[in-house]
Amino acid sequence: MGAGAAAVDETVARVRAWEGLPVRVSPLAGGLSHHIYRVAAAGETFVLRILDPAVAEVGLGFPPADEIANTRRAEGVGARVVEALGDEAIVLEFLPGRTLSATDIPGRTGPIAAACRRLHSGPRFVTDFDIFAKREELLGVCARHGLPLPPGYTDHTTTVARIRDALAVAPLPSVPCHNDLLAENFVESPSGEVRIIDYQLAGNNDPAFELGDIAAEADLDPDGVERLASAYFGSEHHAALLARVRLFLVASNVTWTLWFTVHSGLLSRGGDFDYAGEAADKWDRAVRDLTSPGLGHLLDTVAGHRPAAPPPAVTPLPPR
Repeated sequence: MGAGAAAVDETVARVRAWEGLPVRVSPLAGGLSHHIYRVAAAGETFVLRILDPAVAEVGLGFPPADEIANTRRAEGVGARVVEALGDEAIVLEFLPGRTLSATDIPGRTGPIAAACRRLHSGPRFVTDFDIFAKREELLGVCARHGLPLPPGYTDHTTTVARIRDALAVAPLPSVPCHNDLLAENFVESPSGEVRIIDYQLAGNNDPAFELGDIAAEADLDPDGVERLASAYFGSEHHAALLARVRLFLVASNVTWTLWFTVHSGLLSRGGDFDYAGEAADKWDRAVRDLTSPGLGHLLDTVAGHRPAAPPPAVTPLPPR
Protein backbone atom coordinates (compact mmCIF):
# COMPACT_ATOMS: atom_id res chain seq x y z
CA MET A 1 0.00 0.00 0.00
CA GLY A 2 1.42 3.38 -0.92
CA ALA A 3 1.37 6.75 0.76
CA GLY A 4 -1.92 8.67 0.72
CA ALA A 5 -2.89 10.30 -2.58
CA ALA A 6 -2.71 13.79 -1.07
CA ALA A 7 0.79 13.17 0.26
CA VAL A 8 1.95 11.87 -3.12
CA ASP A 9 0.46 14.86 -4.94
CA GLU A 10 2.13 17.24 -2.50
CA THR A 11 5.50 15.55 -2.99
CA VAL A 12 5.18 15.56 -6.78
CA ALA A 13 4.36 19.28 -6.71
CA ARG A 14 7.66 19.99 -4.94
CA VAL A 15 9.87 18.39 -7.60
CA ARG A 16 11.59 21.21 -9.50
CA ALA A 17 12.29 19.00 -12.52
CA TRP A 18 8.53 18.59 -13.09
CA GLU A 19 7.48 22.17 -12.41
CA GLY A 20 4.76 23.22 -14.86
CA LEU A 21 4.65 19.80 -16.53
CA PRO A 22 1.73 17.36 -16.66
CA VAL A 23 2.71 14.23 -14.76
CA ARG A 24 1.24 10.75 -14.51
CA VAL A 25 1.92 8.83 -11.31
CA SER A 26 1.40 5.11 -10.72
CA PRO A 27 2.56 2.79 -7.89
CA LEU A 28 5.54 0.52 -8.57
CA ALA A 29 5.40 -3.01 -7.21
CA GLY A 30 8.27 -4.44 -5.20
CA GLY A 31 9.01 -1.93 -2.45
CA LEU A 32 8.77 -3.68 0.93
CA SER A 33 9.17 -0.60 3.17
CA HIS A 34 9.16 2.80 1.47
CA HIS A 35 6.59 4.05 -1.04
CA ILE A 36 7.70 3.74 -4.68
CA TYR A 37 6.07 5.31 -7.74
CA ARG A 38 6.65 5.50 -11.47
CA VAL A 39 6.25 9.03 -12.80
CA ALA A 40 5.90 10.01 -16.46
CA ALA A 41 6.67 13.65 -17.24
CA ALA A 42 7.47 15.36 -20.56
CA GLY A 43 8.11 12.09 -22.33
CA GLU A 44 10.52 10.81 -19.67
CA THR A 45 10.05 8.23 -16.93
CA PHE A 46 11.28 8.59 -13.36
CA VAL A 47 11.06 6.75 -10.05
CA LEU A 48 9.79 8.62 -7.00
CA ARG A 49 10.84 7.08 -3.70
CA ILE A 50 9.01 8.54 -0.68
CA LEU A 51 10.98 7.61 2.43
CA ASP A 52 9.14 6.54 5.56
CA PRO A 53 11.17 7.62 8.63
CA ALA A 54 9.54 4.83 10.68
CA VAL A 55 11.63 2.32 8.70
CA ALA A 56 14.84 3.61 10.26
CA GLU A 57 13.25 4.19 13.65
CA VAL A 58 12.58 0.45 14.08
CA GLY A 59 15.92 -0.67 12.67
CA LEU A 60 14.79 -1.75 9.19
CA GLY A 61 17.01 0.68 7.32
CA PHE A 62 19.34 3.63 7.72
CA PRO A 63 17.98 7.17 8.29
CA PRO A 64 16.65 8.77 5.08
CA ALA A 65 19.54 11.26 4.84
CA ASP A 66 22.04 8.40 4.87
CA GLU A 67 20.05 6.40 2.34
CA ILE A 68 19.97 9.36 -0.02
CA ALA A 69 23.71 9.99 0.40
CA ASN A 70 24.49 6.34 -0.30
CA THR A 71 22.18 6.32 -3.32
CA ARG A 72 24.16 9.22 -4.76
CA ARG A 73 27.44 7.38 -4.18
CA ALA A 74 26.11 4.31 -5.98
CA GLU A 75 25.18 6.20 -9.17
CA GLY A 76 26.26 4.30 -12.25
CA VAL A 77 25.71 0.92 -10.65
CA GLY A 78 22.40 2.21 -9.34
CA ALA A 79 20.14 4.84 -10.82
CA ARG A 80 21.13 8.50 -11.21
CA VAL A 81 19.67 10.82 -8.58
CA VAL A 82 17.62 13.50 -10.34
CA GLU A 83 16.54 15.39 -7.25
CA ALA A 84 16.26 14.94 -3.50
CA LEU A 85 13.47 16.60 -1.50
CA GLY A 86 15.18 17.13 1.81
CA ASP A 87 15.23 13.84 3.69
CA GLU A 88 11.70 12.99 2.63
CA ALA A 89 11.87 11.74 -0.95
CA ILE A 90 14.22 11.09 -3.83
CA VAL A 91 13.65 11.22 -7.59
CA LEU A 92 15.66 8.73 -9.63
CA GLU A 93 16.12 7.94 -13.26
CA PHE A 94 14.05 4.99 -14.39
CA LEU A 95 16.25 2.05 -15.37
CA PRO A 96 14.76 0.28 -18.39
CA GLY A 97 14.96 -3.47 -18.31
CA ARG A 98 13.62 -6.48 -16.49
CA THR A 99 13.47 -6.93 -12.74
CA LEU A 100 14.99 -10.29 -11.87
CA SER A 101 13.41 -13.02 -9.78
CA ALA A 102 15.04 -15.67 -7.59
CA THR A 103 14.85 -18.25 -10.38
CA ASP A 104 16.95 -15.97 -12.62
CA ILE A 105 19.93 -15.79 -10.27
CA PRO A 106 21.64 -19.14 -11.02
CA GLY A 107 21.86 -18.31 -14.72
CA ARG A 108 23.18 -14.78 -14.24
CA THR A 109 25.97 -15.13 -11.71
CA GLY A 110 28.47 -13.52 -14.10
CA PRO A 111 26.61 -10.23 -14.68
CA ILE A 112 25.54 -10.13 -11.03
CA ALA A 113 29.11 -10.59 -9.81
CA ALA A 114 30.27 -7.90 -12.25
CA ALA A 115 27.67 -5.47 -10.87
CA CYS A 116 28.79 -6.21 -7.32
CA ARG A 117 32.44 -5.65 -8.22
CA ARG A 118 31.55 -2.27 -9.77
CA LEU A 119 29.67 -1.27 -6.63
CA HIS A 120 32.40 -2.57 -4.32
CA SER A 121 35.09 -0.61 -6.16
CA GLY A 122 33.15 2.65 -6.01
CA PRO A 123 33.00 5.43 -3.39
CA ARG A 124 32.63 4.27 0.19
CA PHE A 125 29.22 4.73 1.77
CA VAL A 126 28.53 7.07 4.67
CA THR A 127 27.39 4.12 6.81
CA ASP A 128 28.85 0.80 7.95
CA PHE A 129 26.91 -2.45 8.17
CA ASP A 130 27.41 -5.66 10.15
CA ILE A 131 24.85 -8.47 9.96
CA PHE A 132 25.51 -9.65 13.52
CA ALA A 133 25.15 -6.15 14.97
CA LYS A 134 21.89 -5.82 13.02
CA ARG A 135 20.68 -9.07 14.60
CA GLU A 136 21.33 -7.71 18.08
CA GLU A 137 19.59 -4.44 17.20
CA LEU A 138 16.50 -6.22 15.89
CA LEU A 139 16.40 -8.55 18.90
CA GLY A 140 16.26 -5.40 21.02
CA VAL A 141 13.38 -4.02 18.94
CA CYS A 142 11.48 -7.29 19.37
CA ALA A 143 12.05 -7.24 23.13
CA ARG A 144 10.96 -3.60 23.53
CA HIS A 145 7.77 -4.12 21.56
CA GLY A 146 6.91 -7.60 22.81
CA LEU A 147 7.17 -9.16 19.37
CA PRO A 148 7.26 -12.98 19.48
CA LEU A 149 10.39 -14.60 18.07
CA PRO A 150 10.14 -17.59 15.73
CA PRO A 151 9.95 -20.92 17.59
CA GLY A 152 13.39 -21.98 18.81
CA TYR A 153 15.11 -18.74 17.72
CA THR A 154 17.18 -18.28 20.88
CA ASP A 155 18.08 -21.98 21.01
CA HIS A 156 20.67 -21.36 18.28
CA THR A 157 22.34 -18.31 19.84
CA THR A 158 25.54 -20.20 20.64
CA THR A 159 25.84 -21.50 17.07
CA VAL A 160 25.28 -18.02 15.66
CA ALA A 161 28.05 -16.74 17.95
CA ARG A 162 30.39 -19.47 16.65
CA ILE A 163 29.69 -18.31 13.07
CA ARG A 164 30.34 -14.69 14.05
CA ASP A 165 33.59 -15.56 15.79
CA ALA A 166 34.87 -17.71 12.90
CA LEU A 167 34.16 -14.94 10.39
CA ALA A 168 36.02 -12.45 12.60
CA VAL A 169 39.30 -14.42 12.47
CA ALA A 170 40.43 -13.06 9.09
CA PRO A 171 37.88 -10.52 7.83
CA LEU A 172 38.12 -9.21 4.29
CA PRO A 173 38.64 -5.45 3.86
CA SER A 174 35.28 -3.72 3.91
CA VAL A 175 33.88 -2.28 0.69
CA PRO A 176 30.68 -0.38 -0.16
CA CYS A 177 28.01 -3.10 -0.13
CA HIS A 178 24.29 -3.06 -0.86
CA ASN A 179 23.56 -5.63 1.90
CA ASP A 180 20.01 -6.43 0.76
CA LEU A 181 20.33 -8.11 -2.61
CA LEU A 182 17.15 -10.00 -3.06
CA ALA A 183 16.66 -10.73 -6.74
CA GLU A 184 14.15 -7.91 -7.18
CA ASN A 185 16.89 -5.37 -6.47
CA PHE A 186 18.62 -6.39 -9.71
CA VAL A 187 17.49 -4.86 -13.01
CA GLU A 188 18.77 -6.46 -16.20
CA SER A 189 19.14 -3.97 -19.05
CA PRO A 190 18.30 -4.89 -22.65
CA SER A 191 22.07 -5.31 -23.23
CA GLY A 192 22.32 -7.86 -20.40
CA GLU A 193 24.10 -5.57 -17.94
CA VAL A 194 22.81 -5.82 -14.36
CA ARG A 195 22.11 -2.69 -12.32
CA ILE A 196 21.38 -2.55 -8.58
CA ILE A 197 18.58 -0.52 -6.97
CA ASP A 198 17.30 0.34 -3.46
CA TYR A 199 20.05 1.43 -1.04
CA GLN A 200 17.99 1.33 2.17
CA LEU A 201 20.54 -0.88 3.98
CA ALA A 202 23.70 0.04 2.09
CA GLY A 203 26.91 0.32 4.09
CA ASN A 204 30.57 -0.62 4.05
CA ASN A 205 30.87 -4.34 4.78
CA ASP A 206 32.68 -7.61 4.02
CA PRO A 207 32.12 -8.41 0.32
CA ALA A 208 31.60 -12.08 1.20
CA PHE A 209 28.43 -11.04 3.01
CA GLU A 210 27.10 -9.48 -0.20
CA LEU A 211 27.51 -12.81 -1.98
CA GLY A 212 26.14 -14.83 0.91
CA ASP A 213 23.10 -12.57 1.06
CA ILE A 214 22.45 -12.98 -2.67
CA ALA A 215 22.72 -16.74 -2.24
CA ALA A 216 20.39 -16.71 0.76
CA GLU A 217 17.73 -14.64 -0.97
CA ALA A 218 17.79 -16.93 -4.02
CA ASP A 219 18.13 -20.07 -1.84
CA LEU A 220 21.09 -21.26 -3.88
CA ASP A 221 22.38 -24.77 -3.23
CA PRO A 222 26.11 -25.25 -2.46
CA ASP A 223 26.96 -25.64 -6.16
CA GLY A 224 25.13 -22.41 -6.93
CA VAL A 225 26.98 -20.62 -4.13
CA GLU A 226 30.28 -21.86 -5.54
CA ARG A 227 29.41 -20.60 -9.03
CA LEU A 228 28.55 -17.19 -7.61
CA ALA A 229 31.75 -17.05 -5.54
CA SER A 230 33.82 -18.14 -8.55
CA ALA A 231 32.23 -15.45 -10.71
CA TYR A 232 33.18 -12.81 -8.13
CA PHE A 233 36.54 -14.01 -6.77
CA GLY A 234 37.75 -15.97 -9.81
CA SER A 235 37.86 -19.67 -10.51
CA GLU A 236 40.96 -20.18 -8.35
CA HIS A 237 39.41 -18.67 -5.23
CA HIS A 238 40.48 -20.23 -1.95
CA ALA A 239 38.21 -22.73 -0.20
CA ALA A 240 38.07 -20.40 2.81
CA LEU A 241 36.42 -17.71 0.68
CA LEU A 242 33.68 -20.09 -0.40
CA ALA A 243 33.16 -21.23 3.18
CA ARG A 244 33.00 -17.58 4.21
CA VAL A 245 30.24 -16.88 1.70
CA ARG A 246 28.30 -19.94 2.88
CA LEU A 247 28.51 -18.87 6.53
CA PHE A 248 27.29 -15.40 5.64
CA LEU A 249 24.38 -17.07 3.81
CA VAL A 250 23.37 -18.59 7.15
CA ALA A 251 23.83 -15.30 8.99
CA SER A 252 21.70 -13.53 6.41
CA ASN A 253 18.74 -15.85 6.94
CA VAL A 254 19.15 -15.70 10.73
CA THR A 255 19.03 -11.90 10.82
CA TRP A 256 16.53 -11.17 8.06
CA THR A 257 14.13 -13.50 9.89
CA LEU A 258 13.98 -10.75 12.51
CA TRP A 259 13.70 -7.99 9.87
CA PHE A 260 10.48 -9.54 8.59
CA THR A 261 9.30 -10.25 12.13
CA VAL A 262 9.69 -6.58 13.04
CA HIS A 263 8.11 -5.40 9.80
CA SER A 264 5.17 -7.74 10.31
CA GLY A 265 4.66 -6.62 13.88
CA LEU A 266 5.22 -2.88 13.57
CA LEU A 267 4.98 -1.65 9.98
CA SER A 268 2.78 -3.95 7.92
CA ARG A 269 0.38 -1.87 5.87
CA GLY A 270 -1.75 -4.61 4.39
CA GLY A 271 -1.37 -5.51 0.74
CA ASP A 272 -0.35 -8.78 -0.81
CA PHE A 273 3.06 -9.36 0.79
CA ASP A 274 3.13 -11.84 3.69
CA TYR A 275 5.86 -10.53 6.01
CA ALA A 276 5.16 -13.13 8.70
CA GLY A 277 5.28 -15.91 6.13
CA GLU A 278 8.60 -14.62 4.79
CA ALA A 279 10.02 -14.58 8.33
CA ALA A 280 8.96 -18.21 8.76
CA ASP A 281 10.53 -19.20 5.43
CA LYS A 282 13.84 -17.56 6.28
CA TRP A 283 13.91 -19.16 9.71
CA ASP A 284 13.22 -22.59 8.21
CA ARG A 285 16.21 -22.12 5.89
CA ALA A 286 18.37 -20.85 8.75
CA VAL A 287 17.56 -23.84 10.94
CA ARG A 288 18.31 -26.20 8.06
CA ASP A 289 21.84 -24.79 7.83
CA LEU A 290 22.43 -24.18 11.55
CA THR A 291 21.78 -27.86 12.18
CA SER A 292 23.58 -29.19 9.10
CA PRO A 293 26.37 -31.71 9.78
CA GLY A 294 28.52 -29.69 7.36
CA LEU A 295 28.50 -26.52 9.47
CA GLY A 296 31.52 -27.53 11.54
CA HIS A 297 33.58 -28.02 8.37
CA LEU A 298 32.70 -24.50 7.21
CA LEU A 299 33.61 -23.04 10.61
CA ASP A 300 36.97 -24.83 10.64
CA THR A 301 37.75 -23.80 7.06
CA VAL A 302 37.03 -20.14 7.68
CA ALA A 303 39.01 -20.19 10.94
CA GLY A 304 42.03 -21.59 9.09
CA HIS A 305 41.66 -25.34 9.65
CA ARG A 306 40.99 -27.22 6.44
CA PRO A 307 40.06 -30.87 7.00
CA ALA A 308 40.51 -33.08 3.96
CA ALA A 309 36.98 -34.52 3.91
CA PRO A 310 34.41 -32.46 2.02
CA PRO A 311 31.34 -31.26 3.92
CA PRO A 312 28.19 -33.41 3.67
CA ALA A 313 25.60 -32.35 1.11
CA VAL A 314 22.82 -30.08 2.34
CA THR A 315 19.32 -31.47 1.84
CA PRO A 316 16.98 -28.80 0.42
CA LEU A 317 13.82 -27.94 2.29
CA PRO A 318 10.58 -29.25 0.78
CA PRO A 319 8.33 -26.55 -0.75
CA ARG A 320 6.13 -24.75 1.76
